[in-house]
Amino acid sequence: KLAAEIDALAKEIEEYEIIQSIPGVGEKIAATIISEIGEIERFNHPKKLVAFAGIDPSVYSSGRFTASVNRITKRGSSRLRQALFMAVQCGIRDARKQKTSEEIIPRNKKLREFYDKKREEGKPFRVAIIACANKLLHWIYALLKRKEAFQNAV
Repeated sequence: KLAAEIDALAKEIEEYEIIQSIPGVGEKIAATIISEIGEIERFNHPKKLVAFAGIDPSVYSSGRFTASVNRITKRGSSRLRQALFMAVQCGIRDARKQKTSEEIIPRNKKLREFYDKKREEGKPFRVAIIACANKLLHWIYALLKRKEAFQNAV
């Protein structure tokens, strides 16, 4: 009953359709992203939205020392991070239910290309996923600011 009520409330919001136009982002993930972000006008730059989500890298340096291992800050919304993580995994996953060939046909081609590029650079799985989540959040920021669907804009 609660899930049906959430869906009904989300369908009244115009941003819901915009975020759902991104391949790999479903109803629940879109509703979570909208509820966590709130009004996009609160952020005047996409990097501020990324910092709000807590997926920006923490940089540690002291004197001449600069750390080589930089983790994400995790200072923002954990629900937004979880939703973005799931959206990225759904986006880069194969779109077919049964494999007929070894070719990968991703739901979100641009996100999969970016993920593959990061993996070829030697990045571990989670580092590549967080980089994709960062990219996805930049796309969401641009789409919500312009009020356009994903296929038309990016």
